[in-house]
Amino acid sequence: MTLHSIVIQKLLSTNAHLGRRVAAHHFKQFTYGTRNGMAIIDSDRTLICLRTAVEFIAALAQQKARFMFVNTNSLWDEIIEQMTKKIGCYSPSMNLLWRTGGFLTNSHSPKKFRSRRKKICFGPTQPPDCLVVFDTDRKSSVILEADRLQIPIVSLVDSAMPLECYKKITYPIPANDSVQFVYLVCNLITKTFLLHQKSTASSVAQQEDTREQVERIEEGKSVNKDELLVLPYSLLPISPGVDRTEELLDKLVVLKFNGALGTNMGFHGPKSTIQICDGLTSLDLIVNQIEALHSKYRCSVPLLLMNTTTTHEDTVKVLEKYAKSNVDIHSLKQSQHKSSGGQSGEDELYPGHGAVFLSIMKSGTLDVLLSQGKEYILVVDSDNVATTIDPKIMDHLIEKKIEYCIEVVPTAYDADFSNIGSRLQKFELAEIAQSSVKHSTEKFKLVDTGSLWVNLRAIKRLLDTDTLKIEDISVSKETAAGSAIRFFDRAIGVNVPHSRSLSLNKTSDLLLLKSDLYTCDEGVLVRNIARTNPENPVIELGPEFEKVSDLLSRFKSMPDIIGLDSLKVTGDVWFGAGITLKGRVTIAAKPGMKLEIPDGVVIENKDINGPSDI
Repeated sequence: MTLHSIVIQKLLSTNAHLGRRVAAHHFKQFTYGTRNGMAIIDSDRTLICLRTAVEFIAALAQQKARFMFVNTNSLWDEIIEQMTKKIGCYSPSMNLLWRTGGFLTNSHSPKKFRSRRKKICFGPTQPPDCLVVFDTDRKSSVILEADRLQIPIVSLVDSAMPLECYKKITYPIPANDSVQFVYLVCNLITKTFLLHQKSTASSVAQQEDTREQVERIEEGKSVNKDELLVLPYSLLPISPGVDRTEELLDKLVVLKFNGALGTNMGFHGPKSTIQICDGLTSLDLIVNQIEALHSKYRCSVPLLLMNTTTTHEDTVKVLEKYAKSNVDIHSLKQSQHKSSGGQSGEDELYPGHGAVFLSIMKSGTLDVLLSQGKEYILVVDSDNVATTIDPKIMDHLIEKKIEYCIEVVPTAYDADFSNIGSRLQKFELAEIAQSSVKHSTEKFKLVDTGSLWVNLRAIKRLLDTDTLKIEDISVSKETAAGSAIRFFDRAIGVNVPHSRSLSLNKTSDLLLLKSDLYTCDEGVLVRNIARTNPENPVIELGPEFEKVSDLLSRFKSMPDIIGLDSLKVTGDVWFGAGITLKGRVTIAAKPGMKLEIPDGVVIENKDINGPSDI
């Protein structure tokens, strides 16, 4: 018996699959069917939603967020009381976790209120960061108030929940709210907190050991310019509050490289205008991301586009669609540098090199940004479509007075990943590959994602003193040693999750991005939680698919690749609609044969050379 089937049996034993006699239309996505007029909830969907909710709670717990548990059902009082005691946050006055009689106050000062069962409760001095509701039917007013305050809500939902209430819940858990299931949920939350507390205790000692090293290097006491201190993302301070985030974002400007053409994929125009996910381009993603920040925070983050002579005119035409956007977009043109071979082929830009900083200074943009109070610039590579504007990183840079920071990821998901990704280390610059390089784990240990943070005043200082010269910067396309990192006094790397490094260099990358593996949420690419494998599928497409137009014409619709490990396609192959690919799949059409994969087929762990193999 598999682990999955054991967990499903556990859910069935709690009667979590039993719904009401009437299932609302929006809830049918969670139902398996009906029996004797009663809705049967799909246990697989319950398990996925439950896991997602617990992962969200775990992420907040790591940041020491404030939680509020809401319950008015007396049957569950003892269960929830035991849970809050075990996680060590039972007292309402601790201001970390609260359990109240079922009311939520939006006051920022302590406030007394009387519960339904005539118990006096004290409201928190600050609104919670997450609301966990166990009896949604009775507490719709709490959900409305939390939605008004933009507080994420984790809640049990059943088949009769009205749409007006359901759409306000951030992380719904479809299930029958039986005593057994509530006990299961509380048990999972308890284990999540205890595991976090245990890991936090062990990491405190580790942080103490590395604190002296961090301060010494970040304060510029290390003179070795060939080494880079790499800080794990998990060791950064907790996310700043709303006021601090607004202050940070007002000091930021984003620069996106827009010099790459899509000619290697048969696309005539800037690579940033290729539709990659939900009909959006990489340029749309960064604009949408900034728009979302503007709507959430009171801030202004300008966007600079660094074009070349080959992309400038096309980009100016594309920018017309953002005429009504609240994002201040400026299009700049950078001088290009011929490839090292001296050929007359496509000119290239090197992210992070002095030519970029010299361009924004000569255009007067640097002085304008400084006069506006901008302090840091986030430089985004044209090939990385998963860049995230993260105030958490910027907060650390300002606090430690760091002038230069590159985001890196380990070269592969291997045995060394946990070591590289969880502790502070020094790396030789020669061990860090450029994002555009086809890296190997033998030569490189880290890969530059193409996202870097630079202090604007440090740029101006280096340029004014003639310290940063283009001719002194190697344009090596293999290692980070060719970047401008050597010229800054305080430089670090941040080891970010692999999800923040997604390239778009060939049509196989485009297939991944356009598939059901990714969706877009406020300009950020979000990976489908249904895929448990941390690695993306390995896809190899033959020359028949090397152009964007070829890819789109040969796939009637993008296949379901959630369960795919690898795909290799060669020859004259055409795909129908609604196809599902699982495991390891190889499709090779014989010379002179047109191989059509019919609509709706499921191909799992197969080698296909003709129609008879399907």
